[in-house]
Amino acid sequence: MLEYDFEESVAYWVVMTAHAFERALNEELAPLGITYRQWQVLGWLAFSGELSQIELAERMRIEPPTLVGILDRMERAEWIRRRSCPSDRRRKLISPAPNAEPVWSKVVACAKRLRAEAVVGIEPGELEKLKTVLETIRTNLQSSELHRQSRYKSGDARRTPEDSDFAEATVPTN
Repeated sequence: MLEYDFEESVAYWVVMTAHAFERALNEELAPLGITYRQWQVLGWLAFSGELSQIELAERMRIEPPTLVGILDRMERAEWIRRRSCPSDRRRKLISPAPNAEPVWSKVVACAKRLRAEAVVGIEPGELEKLKTVLETIRTNLQSSELHRQSRYKSGDARRTPEDSDFAEATVPTN
């Protein structure tokens, strides 16, 4: 039998919470005819501004060909615009179209309802502490990522259970 102390795994709690948010948001958006992936596209554009298709796919953690289908539907609905990059015609830049504004307003309303539902019973100070702890974890992992990348470039790409992130990175996502 495979064993792992999931209850002690930070990644387990973060991933399971993120999945619960994703499921709940999908349920909120479905009656509006908006998918979770479309929400992600609009969210990243709202957060970062215009992005290339490659940058957007990386941020959404999906393959570029998968993103193309999502963008095709959004372009047909006139929620986004795609244009060639002036300095590299092969590169496509994505930006929100004016028709995205009413869709985005609905998405934001859903997200705010979900946020309020998620934090019922949690004190404001606890939420601030949670944000601080999560930011520290994110910073630690980004620092570790730089270390892993430099180790990979040096030819020592082996991962062992002694690596601080090894066990966390192997947590199932479902």
